Amino acid sequence: MSNSNHTLTVEVMDTNGSTFTLHEVCERGECHAEFVIKLVSHGIITPVEPSAEARQWLFDVSALARLHKARRLQRDLKMNLPGLAMSLDLLDEVQEMRREVDRLNRQLQQLTGEW
Repeated sequence: MSNSNHTLTVEVMDTNGSTFTLHEVCERGECHAEFVIKLVSHGIITPVEPSAEARQWLFDVSALARLHKARRLQRDLKMNLPGLAMSLDLLDEVQEMRREVDRLNRQLQQLTGEW
């Protein structure tokens, strides 16, 4: 896997359902609140429970992981926000299709006795 592809597949793992405030997301994502607010306004990341005030937003781990991907795409490829939104949606779709192909391959192996 090339280095540029590897940077796009970074995942933030957390199984206990942690949430993060806007301030914490900015710290962990090494970005300004203004950037996070723009990502939310373009539908790139979504607070767990949207509020009228950004200071009250809480984000889950998947939003934090998506923020990291968005920052890398913007930094490495100089993408604008609509481009980030489309690219991240396509990356998510590819990842979902890969999982489905893996699932179908396992099912096929079980049916053909190649397991």
